[in-house]
Amino acid sequence: MANKGEDKLEQAKGNVKETVGNATDNKKLENEGKADKASGKVDEKINNAADKAKDAAGKLKDKFNKDK
Repeated sequence: MANKGEDKLEQAKGNVKETVGNATDNKKLENEGKADKASGKVDEKINNAADKAKDAAGKLKDKFNKDK
């Protein structure tokens, strides 16, 4: 799984490809850019959800350890 910086980089790379593809009327490059941006956004959301799950698990673990 990529880290947050890599997710943002993938989105930025996609934005550049999309912009250049649009400016040069290169639909293939434009579509690659759109795909890269979407992939970066999905990875970012997955990483955020994983972080939240880890935080919740840690809090739950701490609660159980305090109750012992």
